[in-house]
Amino acid sequence: MIKIKKLIHDYLRRDEEGNVQETVRAVDGVDMTVKPGEFIVILGHNGCGKSTLAKHLNALLNPTEGEVWVDGMNTADESKIWDIRQRAGMVFQNPDNQIIAQVVEEDVGFGPENMGVEPAEIWERVEESLKSLNMYEFRKKSPNRLSGGQKQRVCIAGVIAMHPKCIIMDEPTAMLDPSGRKEVIRAARGLNHVEGITVILITHYMEEAIYADRIFVMDQGKVVMSGSPHEVFGRVEELQSLKLDVPQVTLLAHELRKKGLGIRPDILTKEELAEALLGAAGSGH
Repeated sequence: MIKIKKLIHDYLRRDEEGNVQETVRAVDGVDMTVKPGEFIVILGHNGCGKSTLAKHLNALLNPTEGEVWVDGMNTADESKIWDIRQRAGMVFQNPDNQIIAQVVEEDVGFGPENMGVEPAEIWERVEESLKSLNMYEFRKKSPNRLSGGQKQRVCIAGVIAMHPKCIIMDEPTAMLDPSGRKEVIRAARGLNHVEGITVILITHYMEEAIYADRIFVMDQGKVVMSGSPHEVFGRVEELQSLKLDVPQVTLLAHELRKKGLGIRPDILTKEELAEALLGAAGSGH
């Protein structure tokens, strides 16, 4: 679905005359492959390059060096940009920046209408995408009357209505409260499992990453760690050295191991911890 080869992205800072004063490397030699139907999480603290990387995945930015391929199309090929953005939809951090209509169903229908989809099919897509996100009952409401989590689900529905193969979510929960965050992540997981849509989630909330097929950890523009959630979160001290948290349960298990309890290092959930503690108790550890 996505193939990234030796991607470099430089931001240029210019003076008032337009002369380049400084070059800042935001993405530095990233290689990445994402298969159709995967749920990928990209983690990293602010300024690590993850949002810049996200903008390459539907051709909002062009590489300084290297290549990005989306569903077999090179993002540097200007004739393919429209197709790329139909295949790879983007959901941003602030839902208010993406909502443009005064009624929910009109907002969701805006993308397919722009694509030239027949009116009868637009309404079918609007209904289908709102139902898939449990937002159908709000279809006649003003987006201004919705909570942050509901607004973000309207944004996701608007992307779904364009029938993309892949959705890139750039910190979609950063401005939401905990219940709004759960709503959005549940919606993302549902689209991935039920609809088979490839999901790439950029976040700095560790708890959102435990459901991923694979995690990529970025630091200073590079991918410094990758693997399954169990593989990545088992490396607690490395993550802490990158100034990243780990899920609370994983941290607790790590501290218990340091105290000599014989449990495995890659625990992600309360259920896994309970099982490990029962096992340790049964074996006399």
